[in-house]
Amino acid sequence: MTSPAQRPEDENLGLGSNLLYGLQHVLTMYGGIVAVPLIVGQAAGLTPADIGLLIAASLFVGGAATLLQTLGLPFFGCQLPLVQGVSFASVATIVAIVGANGGEGGLPVVFGAVIGAALIGLLITPVFSKITRFFPPLVTGIVITTIGLTLMPVAARWAMGGNSQAADFGSMANIGLAAFTLATVLLLSKVGSASISRLSILLAMVIGTLAALAFGMADFSRVGAGPLLAFPTPLHFGVPVFKVAAIISMLIVVMVILVETSADILAVGDIIDTRVDSKRLGNGLRADMIASVVAPLFGSFTQSAFAQNVGLVAVTGVKSRYVVATGGLILVTLGLLPVIGRVIAAVPTSVLGGAGLVLFGTVAASGIRTLAKVDYRNNMNLVIVATSIGFGMIPIAMPSFYHHFPTWFETIFHSGISSAAVMAILLNLLFNHFTAGNSDQQSVFVAGTERSLRYQDIAALHEGDHFIGGKLYDAQGIEVPLQEDAAHAPRPRAAEATPATGRSEEKLPS
Repeated sequence: MTSPAQRPEDENLGLGSNLLYGLQHVLTMYGGIVAVPLIVGQAAGLTPADIGLLIAASLFVGGAATLLQTLGLPFFGCQLPLVQGVSFASVATIVAIVGANGGEGGLPVVFGAVIGAALIGLLITPVFSKITRFFPPLVTGIVITTIGLTLMPVAARWAMGGNSQAADFGSMANIGLAAFTLATVLLLSKVGSASISRLSILLAMVIGTLAALAFGMADFSRVGAGPLLAFPTPLHFGVPVFKVAAIISMLIVVMVILVETSADILAVGDIIDTRVDSKRLGNGLRADMIASVVAPLFGSFTQSAFAQNVGLVAVTGVKSRYVVATGGLILVTLGLLPVIGRVIAAVPTSVLGGAGLVLFGTVAASGIRTLAKVDYRNNMNLVIVATSIGFGMIPIAMPSFYHHFPTWFETIFHSGISSAAVMAILLNLLFNHFTAGNSDQQSVFVAGTERSLRYQDIAALHEGDHFIGGKLYDAQGIEVPLQEDAAHAPRPRAAEATPATGRSEEKLPS
């Protein structure tokens, strides 16, 4: 009796290789995983020490979630080389909830929203495959693009110095430091090796911080104010507060995360050439959701797979899930060192602004790349994209737009992501699913994007009808008279000469 063939992801490369490749995975996603607590901490007005705790919690929970996803437990974990971490998709919604609930006092509301939305996500994972059709690339592309665009004001504020009350806010020194960091990112991306290019944002932040130290623009004096080693304190920022409007707002993000994680699981399965069935997909989604339920108890947020690490698997060809599990252990270890979080929290805000411009712009560009896959021919998809993104930009362009609306409404729609997602889902349903009543006469916005004919324009044509020299002939070559009027006078157009007759001729599709 032959033993079943070993799955490619089950190969164990040994301790040395696991550590080396695992560290590479951590470095690839480190900039992304620390960016979220940095943004949220700044928005909530936390002290550097508390921001350090947020960062440590994100590292710890991300590592634990990675171990669950790669090693697996019954019903949880897809056992694939996927790195988990705090999801960037939730940032703008979290910032909006924090702003609507009084800064630091809004964090318990955020934690309650994450727990509530993730619990709903956990409950719907068995049937999620049946509703993914309501989240096609049209919808997810709009949401991802909006995430990047809504974070641009954050990057601009960081580049100016972060604190609008400071005397040097918007100074040439601050903006110059941000510009230097941005230039460093671009230079490393262009001239560096592939590995340096992937780490360009992280390395640029280090170089920008060293430059800031040289000019007296960085202060690391408070890095030592706190323990070097500590387990993340549960409920350090307060007991979660559950508000329905905040949960609904976060649920939209959770649905997007489920779609993205599904795509990542299927993608990595295809890359390493292993079978991913519905059971395995469900186990992976449940791992995402249970990690997101537990994360707020330690001071972290929604968890999801990191797409850049899926790309790293493709580039390196290292398929072992034990490599990624080792990376998870490294993240857990870093999460037990709050001093690491305090060092990162001390990075000058202007440096973050320069790196954030690329980081947030990359998110928007990823959404645009997704939207490029959408078919815009003979449908209303262009109008759906335009309306949804425009609707999502309202609270960004005018933050006070919803101030006179009910509190629950303002909480949901004050987030550009929630606004864009709700509009995209509704319009996609209206135009692409509930098609009854759709006109065959396209909107002027759609008709202007490409040459097209309405059905009523060709309904009177017969099989074999064709044009020669601007005149219409039937299949037997008999000219069909055209009735002219002032509004629809025939216009001559260029056409190709037919090989048989040498005459200008254009046949209509039958």
